[in-house]
Amino acid sequence: MRSGLIIFYRSYLNNKSIMIKVQIRSFLIINVAVKSERSRLKDLKDKIRREEVEFHYFSYLVILFTIYLSSFFFPAIIFMIYVLFFFLPHFLEANNFISIFTDINSLVSLITMPLIIIGCYLLRLFFMALVTRLFWRYTEKKSPSKNGIIPRNFSSRALKFYHMRSFMIKYPKNVFVKGLFPWLVNFLYNIVGSNRIDKGSTIEESVGNDKFSIIGKNCYIGVNSTLSSHLVEGIFGNIAYFQIHLGDNVTTAGNNQIGPGTEIHDHSYLLPTACASKHNVLKGKNYYFGIPLRKIFKKKVSKYLGLTPDDLDKNENISNYINQNKDKKPKIQNIENEKFKKKERNKDREQENNDPLFDINKLTKEDLAVDFTTCSSISRVNIKFLAVYLPIIWLNGLIIGIVFYTYTFFVNNWFLMVFFLPVILLIIWFVFILGCFLLSKLFFILINLIHQPKEGIFLAEIGDTDFEFWKLRTELRKLVLWLMRNSPIPWMDALAFRWFGIKMDFSSALYDAWCDGEFVSFGRKVLVGQGATVMSSMVVGKYLIIKRVIFDDYALVGGHTTIAPGTIVGKDTVVAAISTTLYDQVLEPKWIYIGIPVIKLKPNKYAESRRDIITKKHVDDEKKFEMHHEVNIDEDKKEFA
Repeated sequence: MRSGLIIFYRSYLNNKSIMIKVQIRSFLIINVAVKSERSRLKDLKDKIRREEVEFHYFSYLVILFTIYLSSFFFPAIIFMIYVLFFFLPHFLEANNFISIFTDINSLVSLITMPLIIIGCYLLRLFFMALVTRLFWRYTEKKSPSKNGIIPRNFSSRALKFYHMRSFMIKYPKNVFVKGLFPWLVNFLYNIVGSNRIDKGSTIEESVGNDKFSIIGKNCYIGVNSTLSSHLVEGIFGNIAYFQIHLGDNVTTAGNNQIGPGTEIHDHSYLLPTACASKHNVLKGKNYYFGIPLRKIFKKKVSKYLGLTPDDLDKNENISNYINQNKDKKPKIQNIENEKFKKKERNKDREQENNDPLFDINKLTKEDLAVDFTTCSSISRVNIKFLAVYLPIIWLNGLIIGIVFYTYTFFVNNWFLMVFFLPVILLIIWFVFILGCFLLSKLFFILINLIHQPKEGIFLAEIGDTDFEFWKLRTELRKLVLWLMRNSPIPWMDALAFRWFGIKMDFSSALYDAWCDGEFVSFGRKVLVGQGATVMSSMVVGKYLIIKRVIFDDYALVGGHTTIAPGTIVGKDTVVAAISTTLYDQVLEPKWIYIGIPVIKLKPNKYAESRRDIITKKHVDDEKKFEMHHEVNIDEDKKEFA
């Protein structure tokens, strides 16, 4: 019996040992398989993480020229019918000058001409909005706009149609905003469906405000205030794409930047340059200021505006209250204030006269670390330099006159003349740009042969050779850059920049950004955001500073950011929106910089960070909390997000 138990126990241990070994082997095999799968996914993820985004330029051009030509078609037919069958026989071919004012048909044709022009212009705007709406609805059907993070390190339908919608709204927006009736931009956004704007709201000129926003009644969006429903966080990072909501009676005074996902409730008033980051929530019925935006107490508001709390509650006739407060001040106090100001001015003059002149070669970075964003890079430009435009415009006007005359001479059929008129207008526009392009380059070569541009610090005084020739070069480039920026294909500015000596290729882009025309170098896939300013030259007090600005590969500059002369932006470096660099500042590769002036924030790892979590901020309560959100990406690519 005992021996049987021993045998059974040994058999049990052997079987147990075999089972454990099998389990261990199975576990090891499964673990190896899991690690292999994780390694495969990681390798695949690493491979896709650096995929360069492709832009479908052919599709963009088809959309652009369809919008352009179709918007001209019917207005051109109406205008040419009016000219050929009414204006030409009754006015242009009148028997004598007196009959123009005595014959009823001649008089009517003269009076109605401006009305016909305005009517055709408005009709063109209507058809432009209508055709853009058709394209917009098509893209929304293919890939609807929705809140979420769009990864930018690999291609997807969401990313493709986001870029397509961003492009197609740009040309109509510029035509409306920079046209005769800029307030009709609300009509454009509502018809197209890119924004929803209620009655009584006004949107002033800005580089943004064109999509994915809901604006309530009686809102005022001040000059250069941007409702940015998108935020690009790196060339291989993310696009934060969230709808912006504005309640009723919301005011942004000017230069306000509102980030994606921000909710501003009724009766909110933003003072100048108050900026909201992503996912801010404002309860409303208050004033807000600062970067980042925060609530301001009524005492500070009353001090800022010169009002009492009761006046703020009334929120009416603010200017009258200020004038009344000024009138109540005693005259004696005003006289004393004037005496004090005069004494201070005299002190400043004496100090300025006693100050020794600076040696340009001994200037340090501290001497140049000033708020140069208030300094004009074309300061003190004399009107005499504008004379260079006259031969350029005159010669090109002669060329396009010959082109149009040739067109009318060989095309005798009025139907064909009307039919091809939009195409001819487009050709004439590009011929004019190309002519200005070539003539400006010839002048530019001649000027550089006389005086070669160079880097350095120079006296900003009339008579200084470097300063005078810098002003001339600046004015010469302005005409060409302005024409290209306002053409139907705004990315043509890359041609002008390269033509005048800037090192860049067509992989880089400046979206409605201002850039100096010399001493700037771009690497591959550099992106400069809307409203940004790249300055390789600036005037600071008595000095002109010229120093090369360098952007390495995959650098990104946020919107409304200012880049100072001498700045070097490293590879994969992000400069956040509404920031400012210092003169001769070097930004290290693969870092995120932010601030005025910029400082290091954190390493640039947007492509590696989680995309399904957003941080929402309640501004009034000064509280933040995280929340999960779906990533805006194709279903078959969820594993890479």
